Amino acid sequence: MANQGAKKRKEENSRHMANLLRIIIACNAIYVVVRLLIFHSSFSWKHWIGLTLTSLAYYLPYQQLASMAKPSYGDDGELFDGGFDMSTGGICGYLHDVIYITSFVQIASILSDKFWYTYLVIPAFGVYKSSGLIKGLLSQFMPQGSEGAEEDEKTRKKREKMERKASRGKFVKTRTR
Repeated sequence: MANQGAKKRKEENSRHMANLLRIIIACNAIYVVVRLLIFHSSFSWKHWIGLTLTSLAYYLPYQQLASMAKPSYGDDGELFDGGFDMSTGGICGYLHDVIYITSFVQIASILSDKFWYTYLVIPAFGVYKSSGLIKGLLSQFMPQGSEGAEEDEKTRKKREKMERKASRGKFVKTRTR
């Protein structure tokens, strides 16, 4: 009974990874059957590169997620940890997003080759997230622009009032007998 949470997480992770694998296999099978067998006349070397790219974009995140979901056992073979919780955000969520975007691109590219541009969402999101990180780092090392700038009368009075209020001690009312 002590490791019920770990056992439950292990089962959830194995079920989740099996579902991801089914999605990947289904998307690859649909793409190969429809693109190679039905639309074989329009299949070119670019589509082989696309199939290789999507296979790689499936393989790398799936392997990372599989290593995160892997349970750990103690020396005696007892379940120690059920693996990482796959429902959390962060890097786990980003890896799921890559798999889902890849499956969308692969299936939608059967209809039009323009859907390959959807892959630009991944590096664009990376740039967006890293720009916030870079702005945060730069703000720590760069002086604030408002320190040397002139402040208007209203802002100055408000700041002085707040400074006076902060310098006063707080009084606590007590009852005297």
